[in-house]
Amino acid sequence: MLKRLERLISNVASRCVITATATKEKCQMLGIELMAADPKENIEHLEPYGFTSVPHSGSEGLAIFPDGDRSHGVVIVAADRRYRLKGLKGGEVALYSDEGDYVALHRGRVIDVVTQTLNISASTAVNIDTPILTCTGDVKSQKDISDKTGSMAKMRGTHNDHDHNEHDGYITLKANQKME
Repeated sequence: MLKRLERLISNVASRCVITATATKEKCQMLGIELMAADPKENIEHLEPYGFTSVPHSGSEGLAIFPDGDRSHGVVIVAADRRYRLKGLKGGEVALYSDEGDYVALHRGRVIDVVTQTLNISASTAVNIDTPILTCTGDVKSQKDISDKTGSMAKMRGTHNDHDHNEHDGYITLKANQKME
């Protein structure tokens, strides 16, 4: 009886290696191999609300079998030490990918976003409230750009259509170099 109880307790949790993922269902399903070379299929991967990821084959996890019966379990955490972001300080938090992209919340209230292309889609507005905005590359816009005194389109129109009152009553010609 004591041996049976010991076996049930030891079957409650196990490290595992993820061998497959299925992401189309409401709950992501995993194929896993338990540490004793015991393969299991269609194991639910319970993820924290608001976060999801698809672990690569070879990732590690912790499988829980609530009643000690290994016929129905759940993976409660999956990790992949091959890609984990290293060097964070105590209290820092990061999201990262296997391609080297990351969002890191650092000490001193600094947030780093590192990627090749960052797309932001907002149907109403993107608001940036900061005293200084620095850009090291070109700024391009599909629409007009404005500040508190007017728009760039208005500035171009004024430049291209202006003339000067010169001495002796002469008025210069319109600008011969148009602003595009």
